Order: sequence, then structure tokens, then C-alpha cells
Amino acid sequence: MTCLTPDWFDRDAPAVARDLVGTVLSLRGAGGRIVETEAYTQTDPASHSFRGPGLRNRSMFGPPGRAYVYRSYGIHWCLNVVCRSGEAVLIRAIEPTHGLGLMAARRGMSAPRALCSGPGKLGQALGIGPEDDGGDLCIAAGAPSAVIAGPRIGITRAVDVPWRFGEDGSPFLSRPFREHSSLTAR
Repeated sequence: MTCLTPDWFDRDAPAVARDLVGTVLSLRGAGGRIVETEAYTQTDPASHSFRGPGLRNRSMFGPPGRAYVYRSYGIHWCLNVVCRSGEAVLIRAIEPTHGLGLMAARRGMSAPRALCSGPGKLGQALGIGPEDDGGDLCIAAGAPSAVIAGPRIGITRAVDVPWRFGEDGSPFLSRPFREHSSLTAR
């Protein structure tokens, strides 16, 4: 599998988020097709980079294509991919395609639909932890997908910004898109 280059990620986060839908993420022998993402930029009040660089978010200001990992609600490790400096894309859901046994063991369940259908579930299934922050990621090109866009979820600021992207009709999304617009396949 040939990983996308850092130059591919060195763009604005909404464009990368859209284009990531349909690509393939692999980490330590497990992964699958990315089916849902959310974009965050430095000018976005919902972004961890909004107030500038700090200890918690320093990886968001690092090289494009690297991981930015943070703990959500003190429980879940969430995986993001860095774009331009101060911008990142949260990987919200994947369709598991390889390493299903590993992911099932980590999650304590075997239903493929439930393994990675949310950022916390995905982090647990892939064994994401603080040691992954700033590390290399392997995301490879995949089959083009019909993409839909809508408001982000699970945030309290800039909730109306339509920077959540998903594969139209995928049963592996974290939640259905209530409001959305259809985009062309990439």
C-alpha cells in the first residue's frame, strides 16, 4: 500500500476532509476505508488550535500528514490528521476492512458495523493512545465515493459549519446526516 504524501495533506482542512472519504487508513495491522470526517481550522472557534499552539495541541502545528491525538471527555483517544499548520481533520468513522480480529479484541465486540462508527470507538479499535500523537500515519488512495456534507456534531461552538463529510449511504457512519448537501465523487 502506497501512503499519500505530506504534500497531499498540506491543504485547507475542509478540502482534505472531503477528499479523505474513501481513502484507506492502516495502523499497526488494522484499519479500513474512511467513511466520515470533520474539518477544523485555526480560525474556527471549535478547533483546538483556535487560541494558538500549546502543549496539548502542538502536533496540530506540525508536519502535514501526521497524527494529532487528543483525549475526549477524559475517556476516548481521538485520531486526527494534520493538514496545513493549525488545521486538522478528525477521523470520525471507518468501514473496517483489515485486522478485524485485532479491532474486535480491543473493543470487546465483533460486529463490524459497531467497531469504528465514532471517533472514540475508532480510537479504541485501532489502539490509539498518546504515544501516537505527532506520529506517522499511512493513508492510501481508495475508490472514489459519493460524499455528503453537513454540520459537525459533538461540539458546542460553530455547530452550523458544514464541515462534516461522509460517504453517502454508508452503514458505518457514526450518526446519520440529518441536514446535508450532496457533493460529487472525488
